[in-house]
Amino acid sequence: MSTRQFKRLAHSLYECKYHVVFCPKYRYKILKNDIEEYLREQIYRLCSQKDGVEVHELNIQEDHVHLFLTIPPKYAVSEIMGFLKGKLALKMFDRFPNLKKRYWGQHFWSRGYCVSTVGLDEEKIRKYVKWQKKKDQDTDSTQGRLFD
Repeated sequence: MSTRQFKRLAHSLYECKYHVVFCPKYRYKILKNDIEEYLREQIYRLCSQKDGVEVHELNIQEDHVHLFLTIPPKYAVSEIMGFLKGKLALKMFDRFPNLKKRYWGQHFWSRGYCVSTVGLDEEKIRKYVKWQKKKDQDTDSTQGRLFD
């Protein structure tokens, strides 16, 4: 495995990529036109405020958002999503006050979100782990003979 694809923190190498989907309250189809444009700008702006958080892809549908991003291991996914959804709700209500009056009061987003890890190929990892075990066993048997 090459370390070129990994990012660095002081004491770790990592590749932590996630696919996240979240929706407006009641899955209303409101994420279009000016709202979609503003939401897109704010997602990029807010993610750039967190050190190491990087947006790779963003797709905004009328009733949900797909986000593919890197989140360093120093942050929990729930921490980033709480920050993002909370700040976005405040910004959206500020910019589009009619949303607050017309739809949900204080709530812009549905409570949860869907998250899936996107990382190294599972089959490759399985093979590597099995290979590593065999390599360790071979090394142990060779070293065992050295001290007999």
